[in-house]
Amino acid sequence: MSRDTLAVHGGEPDRYPHDALAAPIVQTATYTFASTAELRDFFEGREEREEYGRYGNPSVRLVEEKVAALEGTEDAVAFASGMAAVTTAILALTRAGSHVVLFSDCYRRTRQFVGAVLSRFGVTHTLVPPADLDALRAAITPETRLVVSEAPTNPYNTVVDLPALAAICRDAGVKSLIDATFATPINLRPAEHGIDLVVHSATKYLAGHNDVLAGVVAGKRGVASLVRELRHVLGGVLDPHAAYLVHRGLKTLALRVERQNRTAQALAEALEGHPQVERVFYPGLPSHPQHEIAARLMAPGFGGVVTFALRADCDGTSRFVDALEIPRIGPSLGGVESLVEQPALMSYYELTSEERRAIGIPDNLVRYAVGIEDTDELIADVLCALSRA
Repeated sequence: MSRDTLAVHGGEPDRYPHDALAAPIVQTATYTFASTAELRDFFEGREEREEYGRYGNPSVRLVEEKVAALEGTEDAVAFASGMAAVTTAILALTRAGSHVVLFSDCYRRTRQFVGAVLSRFGVTHTLVPPADLDALRAAITPETRLVVSEAPTNPYNTVVDLPALAAICRDAGVKSLIDATFATPINLRPAEHGIDLVVHSATKYLAGHNDVLAGVVAGKRGVASLVRELRHVLGGVLDPHAAYLVHRGLKTLALRVERQNRTAQALAEALEGHPQVERVFYPGLPSHPQHEIAARLMAPGFGGVVTFALRADCDGTSRFVDALEIPRIGPSLGGVESLVEQPALMSYYELTSEERRAIGIPDNLVRYAVGIEDTDELIADVLCALSRA
């Protein structure tokens, strides 16, 4: 099936109870057994069924099976948030004495977890420059167990050469994890390029309506089972009603991403060369450092996030953001509504300008996550805001 068709039918059973077309919400925390014999059959592997809400739920399993179908993987594991997904996956593949390599251009909380939280448990790490595979090779040690990156990265849309990264990890006996939230499985399937685990903040594009928190990890059955077993212990399971919302959102994923791809490409082209714009970071532009890699790996488009730097200071950038009339100011992305943020203030407010620049977040940076509004109207709004800022 095409990804468009998989988004609608992938992972679906032939029939739902009572011949319903829409998936039911199995809103229960506890499952009962008809007899002790049935209980014995379950624990001795003669019967497959649910045991307890933390270990599984039919509504949650639907999301897992659909994401696995979209990613082309054997299995997927759903979580209560994107951070629960990525942290549990990293914990499942590391132990005291392990070493993790992390590309520096990534979500702030992922970097904090690897750098601050894991260090308390004897796990070391090395930060390497975005998409720098030579630095990756040099950073791998005999203790390295995991390489973590995003594709594209947040906020600069860096696209690492996934087949080359997977080959490096495979040769070194190291697992690879890619957060593909920005791409979605419509634009990129990292597992097809040899990546071991793929993570999504399903809060974003997969659910698509800014109304639910969720996360998913997809991969081969063996490694996914390690993540699932740890989820059973840590308890970050997805709620059945939240699973229903994600499942419903997945049905329109291909349609929404197609529009967001098209709008983001047009917006990036409109911004590039504008006298008030210093630089645009979008992998669909030939000027992007990894455009050739992105063009090889990503199809049909390059995602719905456009990051750009203005020829302005912090206050001037804020005036531009405030002058926009269509997008809301907010810290997320991937929904039907466009969202905009000034990362220096939204995510790094407590740091000084100098501290932010040191970690690659200048005051004049803007991250614009396009929704599904009219393309021409979004662009006109941005150009008008530039003229008024």
